[in-house]
Amino acid sequence: MLTLDEVADYLGKPKGWVYANWRVAGIPFKRIGNQLRCRPTDLEQWIDRQPG
Repeated sequence: MLTLDEVADYLGKPKGWVYANWRVAGIPFKRIGNQLRCRPTDLEQWIDRQPG
């Protein structure tokens, strides 16, 4: 599972942007305790669905 920092690095976005926009953007994070985590395959599928 990827951390928020790892997702931000992968997307080339600042950590603050990812945290502030993950719900609006639909980034497929899951809460594990008090941390956000994302499966790499879910992130890849989300990226594939983005316009552009």
